[in-house]
Amino acid sequence: MMPDPVVLFATVFLLAAPAFLLVRLDIPPVTQLLRGMFNVYFLVLAIAGVIGTVAFAVEGRLAVAIGVGLIAAFAVAARRWFLRRMDAQLSARDAGDADAVRRLRRLHWGGMLCNAIQLVAIVASIPYVSVTPA
Repeated sequence: MMPDPVVLFATVFLLAAPAFLLVRLDIPPVTQLLRGMFNVYFLVLAIAGVIGTVAFAVEGRLAVAIGVGLIAAFAVAARRWFLRRMDAQLSARDAGDADAVRRLRRLHWGGMLCNAIQLVAIVASIPYVSVTPA
């Protein structure tokens, strides 16, 4: 049986973010990959959130649609905020700021915390979202 591509994609992101804790963030290709990973993560979350919002709204489950819509809106705002901060720290690092790598690491931890909170919110809402057959 072939794995579901969405599950495979989510698993790669779930395992990749902590792996960046093991590498140095003063290496430009590493930080470019980390930035790209967070960029795609927030973009996919926003797109999936919009699709989920529309699907639940069409189904008439407005409370769930609002919750999923809030997650999508958060992803859009977080992506903009996160990437601006990351770009600023990358520029500072490239300009010779010795503390920029430490701030990049803290930003990375913050991004992983953000992902974990979203994951907990989604998993906790499964009993309320799933529909049992009648």
